[in-house]
Amino acid sequence: MADINPQEFGRMKEQIEHLQKSQDELAKDMKAMLALANQSKGGFWAGMAIAAFVSSLVTIFIKQWIN
Repeated sequence: MADINPQEFGRMKEQIEHLQKSQDELAKDMKAMLALANQSKGGFWAGMAIAAFVSSLVTIFIKQWIN
């Protein structure tokens, strides 16, 4: 087996630690994005319900106005 260069080994170890920290931060960000997506999903459906209600009222008023 080839000799291990301590300087190169130290650099590689530092790179691995940096990558692990970056991966941990990405995991936290993904969890935050998932929570935000779940919150917005409820808001989207509430907005759809309001839009449907308003459009039905507009339809009723237009039918009454035409007749």
